[in-house]
Amino acid sequence: MALTEVILREKIDNLGAEADVVKVKAGFARNFLIPAGKAYEATKGNLRQIENLQVARAKRETEELNEAQELASKISRMKPKFTLDVGKNGKAFGSVTTIDIHKALEDKGISIDRTAIQLDKPIKSTGKSDVEVKLHADVTTSLTITVEATEAAAAE
Repeated sequence: MALTEVILREKIDNLGAEADVVKVKAGFARNFLIPAGKAYEATKGNLRQIENLQVARAKRETEELNEAQELASKISRMKPKFTLDVGKNGKAFGSVTTIDIHKALEDKGISIDRTAIQLDKPIKSTGKSDVEVKLHADVTTSLTITVEATEAAAAE
């Protein structure tokens, strides 16, 4: 299996970020990365141009970090409320999941990836809960969620 070195032009999941020199299978480089404009061949001339890519990468990473910090401050100020149907014994019918939290954030105009919400298991009890939201490798925030019982079930 022949390997070749390429210089990435953009961030590719599970491979690297721009300006990284990586070894990939020759067919992957020849048939996908280079024709799609996602990588250059790692020749001596192209290796000299790597500084320009590193500057672009540093700029992109600082922008992403700033956006993540702004989003984290918005999320930490939010306090979404959810209601669950509760039976006579206080047992909840249903639960609050990452999908519910994601929808509540989208309703407030905050668009994040649903997998950023770190919830070990669905919330089935009433009260306040803190949920961790990982927005960036360096930025994590906490979201306080209030779960209330429906008034009809609480009156019973």
